[in-house]
Amino acid sequence: MNVRLRLAGRRHLFEAKADWRSGTMTLEGRTAPIDEWEWEAPDVGALYGVALNDRWEWEGMAEAMTAPPYEQPPKGPVLYMKPANTINAHRRPVVLPPGVQRLRAAPAIGLVIGRTAARVRREQALDFVFGYTIINDLSIPHEQRYRPAIKEQARDGFTPVGPWIVPKEETVPLSSLMARVYVNGQLVQCADLRRFRHPPEQWLAEVTEFMTLYPGDVLFFSWPADAPLVAAGDVVRIEMDGIGVLENRIIAEEGGGGA
Repeated sequence: MNVRLRLAGRRHLFEAKADWRSGTMTLEGRTAPIDEWEWEAPDVGALYGVALNDRWEWEGMAEAMTAPPYEQPPKGPVLYMKPANTINAHRRPVVLPPGVQRLRAAPAIGLVIGRTAARVRREQALDFVFGYTIINDLSIPHEQRYRPAIKEQARDGFTPVGPWIVPKEETVPLSSLMARVYVNGQLVQCADLRRFRHPPEQWLAEVTEFMTLYPGDVLFFSWPADAPLVAAGDVVRIEMDGIGVLENRIIAEEGGGGA
């Protein structure tokens, strides 16, 4: 499949052919193992996550959502941001903050916007999407869902993205995508879009009703309900059919005692 990517030490974007199953990539006429290259995260803009879209998570919070002070579930999209400092790349380490023992590693599918999207209709929503990428939506485990969990979600390096962007015409239909998460080679989570409360195109329409998304921005959707908890030394590998593999090692901050 054709992909768009960035490499460390190279300023411009590359178009390449990748075969994630065989682990090879053809770039500038040379075919080599994907992991021979040192990666940068794809060229993306603002990252917006849609919270509470995982049906399992929603059902698990049903009682809490009807308790004070809100006393009813949210009616529209609940968004959170992953700022630029959180962006990380394929095979780059993720550092545990001092005193933190575990991170939640939630796989997410990212929709990369291809043209300015404002007040789009659901049936046309995917026309505004250039392609898809994988996101590891890392966070310090927390219970707060109604207020921004900045300290838990917006740490440096907490959002590995990539390894590339796949144009939507190059991959399987969005509804067919499946995420598999491996920790140290062991399969620990498997999920598909049937677990979403609403399909991404509906959320894209609802979000662009009140805010404009620009080319390169990413609207992403994760499966946090059964996402694994990972510690220093663990290697997290997210596979998505038709997109590829995103892998990162969790390490303790030097002198931080996170392990």
